[in-house]
Amino acid sequence: MEKIKKVKFEFVALMASLMSIVALTIDALLPALPEIGASLGATSSSQNQLLITMIFLGIGFGQLIFGPISDSFGRKPIVYVGFIVFIIASIICVTTESYEMMLFGRILQGIGLSSPRSLSTSMVRDEFSGDYMAKILSFVVMFFILVPVIAPMFGQFLMNLFNWQAIFYFNLIFGLIIMIWFWLRQPETLPKEKRIKFSSHLFINGAKEFFKYKESVAFTLVSGFITGSFMVYLSTSQQIFQEQYDLAEMFPYIFASLAISIGFATFLNSQLVERFGMMKIAYYSTLAYAFISVLYVVLFSSGQNPSIYTLISFLALQFFAVGFLFGNLRALAMQPIGHIAGIGAAINGFLSTVLAVPIAHYIGTFVKTSVLPLFIGFSLFGILSILVFVLLRRKTRLAAA
Repeated sequence: MEKIKKVKFEFVALMASLMSIVALTIDALLPALPEIGASLGATSSSQNQLLITMIFLGIGFGQLIFGPISDSFGRKPIVYVGFIVFIIASIICVTTESYEMMLFGRILQGIGLSSPRSLSTSMVRDEFSGDYMAKILSFVVMFFILVPVIAPMFGQFLMNLFNWQAIFYFNLIFGLIIMIWFWLRQPETLPKEKRIKFSSHLFINGAKEFFKYKESVAFTLVSGFITGSFMVYLSTSQQIFQEQYDLAEMFPYIFASLAISIGFATFLNSQLVERFGMMKIAYYSTLAYAFISVLYVVLFSSGQNPSIYTLISFLALQFFAVGFLFGNLRALAMQPIGHIAGIGAAINGFLSTVLAVPIAHYIGTFVKTSVLPLFIGFSLFGILSILVFVLLRRKTRLAAA
């Protein structure tokens, strides 16, 4: 209970800010995708989608580097290294005239940002555990969601005032402010006596330890399924609202309203998780996620898009369920592996992202003239997530018998 008393608003806000650099780098760019693609010679909407999904690929692989070494050298120095990589990648993105080099820059941005993104979770796990850890992660995600609410609108504002390159410059300035705040105010959360001696076998040993815990593996799979299907929305939202519904001017506001749905759910989760437990909330939220998506597929199986109000209603319900999942799934995966929090968060993030990126890219290629493929993807991976929960609960009951 001692650590519960010591939690501070500033810690939650700072961890959310570290994560929000990632959200800003992704979401602020959404309104500018057509212009960026046109200026770099991209010829299709699926190429524009890669500018979003490739950053997630970099995040997935980068965590494998930064997570393990943070268990040996501490969290703070590795966050700084990641941000330096992000600076170099951002310079590549704003100076290139090549679509292929832009993709490389986006992957490199993801690699750099994987450090603050994954290590913020490690730092929360260093400090807390159990349902209270899920509560803290819910608070972190709730503050983090504020960025997607305003990022597309702000990206549109910068693009109208200057050009799409200005979005990258602002991301750098914002990230620098967060890094200075982090340097001045956040103590190291991993004391030297708890660090793992660095060796060439550090990752291999950590991976072996991670895979000993079936719960961590199971909830990592579910994270991959949910993140992948949600990533389809991120990479196709601009295309859906601006092209299919011809609502280019309204896109930032629609995106913001749906982000608020997630934020409200994460707030409710922070209030309810200690009472009901993260496992129960995650399970019933996964059921809701699958049910809502299947209902859409049944009602609109013809492929004809419903009215914009109907679509937003379904997406808001869908993302309300997602708001209960993000923090709880990560907390459930991290709970058994606090002794290898850095490596554990890295493997969790890597595996879920490696699952998510191909899912998002594949389903996104079908989202051309109809929203139906998006909800088919939601349905498929929602059902797969339920199966993982059912199998895990069955094994738990058998082990207890």
